[in-house]
Amino acid sequence: MPQPQPLPPEPSAGPERTPAPARALDGVLVADFSRVLAGPLAAATLADLGADVIKVERPGTGDDTRAWGPPFAADGTAAYFDAANRSKRGLALDLGDPDDAAAARELARRADILIENFRPGALAKYGLDPAATRAAHPGLIHCTITGFGSGEGARLPGYDFVVQAVGGLMSVTGEPGGTPLKAGVALVDVLTAKDAVTGILAALRHRDRTGVGQSVEVNLLSSLLGSLVNQASGHLATGRDPGPMGNRHPSIAPYETLACRGGLLAVAVGNDRQFRALTQVLGAPGLAEDTRFRRNQDRAQNRTDLVKALEECLAADTPQGWTARLGAASVPCGPVNTLSEALELAARLGLDPVATIGDGRIPQVRSPLRLSGTPVTQPFAPPRLDEHGTPLRTWLSGPSDQPLPPLM
Repeated sequence: MPQPQPLPPEPSAGPERTPAPARALDGVLVADFSRVLAGPLAAATLADLGADVIKVERPGTGDDTRAWGPPFAADGTAAYFDAANRSKRGLALDLGDPDDAAAARELARRADILIENFRPGALAKYGLDPAATRAAHPGLIHCTITGFGSGEGARLPGYDFVVQAVGGLMSVTGEPGGTPLKAGVALVDVLTAKDAVTGILAALRHRDRTGVGQSVEVNLLSSLLGSLVNQASGHLATGRDPGPMGNRHPSIAPYETLACRGGLLAVAVGNDRQFRALTQVLGAPGLAEDTRFRRNQDRAQNRTDLVKALEECLAADTPQGWTARLGAASVPCGPVNTLSEALELAARLGLDPVATIGDGRIPQVRSPLRLSGTPVTQPFAPPRLDEHGTPLRTWLSGPSDQPLPPLM
């Protein structure tokens, strides 16, 4: 199967162009038929790793998230859409149109990876279901993302908020006796995207060895249940349902937010040595010898008394002051930052968290991946609807061995 050419090399800082370093997924073509968050974010992650990603959208409206605002950028682009669609080419196809459906099938035949999150069975009438695409292209890796699987849950639409509710996450989030709360972001979609990428890369490795593709299926509910880790394990061990504990941890203490002068301090004491260091800095070393607090299980059982004793000491300084003093003693802690403060912290630590993409578009949070030999690509702007449609349709109607048209 002919492979597409990689994206053009990035220009160097000087007047001369130098070849860009090889990227892990150079030469891999991804057909992204997904929309909203989990699928698009998985495809964007593959683009970060060097894959050439073509985002397919319906004409006129495109991905639902193009309208999910505010906030919008100055050019009218929804920030939500930009968060998951960096570094892609844009192609609008109406699958109800025979010519466009044929172009979509040809794209699937040329791709290495296809990602979609249609309801199970919905793509069969267009010849784009896993069985049809892999029959036409046995080397294809076809990734399907659903809300509740392809069996009894196939009819259920998968939205992150609903899955957080029915999947048990909201039952352990919030204050005791309060209203169950969702996470502050679409956490289940993000976790599912990461599971999808893991499955796709495993399938790609298998294809490298055998030449044979396969279907990869992930669903929001299973990804959430798999992420409940200690809470799910505790339930399976005891048969009891865990409940919300606010910022406290069910098994570790102190592992929560504690009141200081003028704010809250997040303290994560994971062992007895760290607790002794905490009490030394607080000027209350006797707490580490108190039989109520000597071991972690003692502290967890006497949490109310522990918090009272610690907060009496912490009232002497601010979260920032304690962060500096406790950090010097290797006690894990920090203030409860705003998002802007979090980005400032990452920048101060040299993590370079934000990537500018030019063209007046919204900056991107940089990929968290760091690869020494095949560095993550510098992102370019998410596509406007059908931005690359004309050259891509010409390419799909031509010989299959011709390379992808260069990005302009």
